[in-house]
Amino acid sequence: MSGAAAVIEPNTRDMEKTAHENNKLHKRLCRLVGQAIGDFNMIEDGDKVMVCLSGGKDSYALLDILMTLRERAPIHFDIVAVNLDQKQPNFPADILPAYLTRLGIAFHIENQDTYSIVKRLIPEGKTTCSLCSRLRRGILYRVADELGCNKIALGHHRDDILETFFLNMFFGGKLKSMPAKLVSDDGKHMVIRPMAYVKEADSARYAEVKQFPIIPCDLCGSQENLQRKQIKGLMREWEKKYPGRVESIFSSLSTVVPSHLMDRDLFGFTDLKTDGVANPLGDIAFDEEPCSTPAPGVFSIQPQ
Repeated sequence: MSGAAAVIEPNTRDMEKTAHENNKLHKRLCRLVGQAIGDFNMIEDGDKVMVCLSGGKDSYALLDILMTLRERAPIHFDIVAVNLDQKQPNFPADILPAYLTRLGIAFHIENQDTYSIVKRLIPEGKTTCSLCSRLRRGILYRVADELGCNKIALGHHRDDILETFFLNMFFGGKLKSMPAKLVSDDGKHMVIRPMAYVKEADSARYAEVKQFPIIPCDLCGSQENLQRKQIKGLMREWEKKYPGRVESIFSSLSTVVPSHLMDRDLFGFTDLKTDGVANPLGDIAFDEEPCSTPAPGVFSIQPQ
């Protein structure tokens, strides 16, 4: 008996540890999503939120956490999950309806053959994601109107936001990313990203814990965006070699100093005058270290 107990006990401890870690993860996601909602006033009393469910890990996590927060929130808001079936070959059309039915949540499956349109217009071997995204966006706006939803929730997380920032900076020549909340390009809908503070690693881990029925995003055979893939690899390397760097860059997106950039539309450089009043945000042209000194090795410059 004692021998059997000795074998079972470590396994029990492992299970308890895993359950504890999983519970911490769930609490962390609820806290981060709740914080983002509060910081940007994403959801208000009486809202009807359309959660766009693609079948990927992030949209599943978004729906799951919003359902949890809805039960705890001091306000009332409704959720309806929406999936756009684009008629991609081998798309498992039964998975999402079965999953959402088990959850007991209101949902709508929109059937639109955008796959055929994309394949007809995009040459073989070229990335189809851009056109596919535009078609999908227009359809989802229409569905939001038909369902009476005044908020459209997307599952983009912190890493998506940072990757988009670097893509725009490196390849588009502009400082631009995915905002946590913004009016849609048709001017009629409010788009929100409640997962804005969530790390992709946490979203991926949560999907494993919850065993979401993931539907891959490669059914159409489109090539992966190679530029985004490069950025993702760069960020992964930074996170590994220089812990905290990615978090610091993300923090900088909400700590912008227009006077220390070069956008003449954002700051009135042409009308700037001296007034003799000390300004802590003024230029410190003769300081050798205008920024805080980085940790050793983080931003080292090799001698020529």
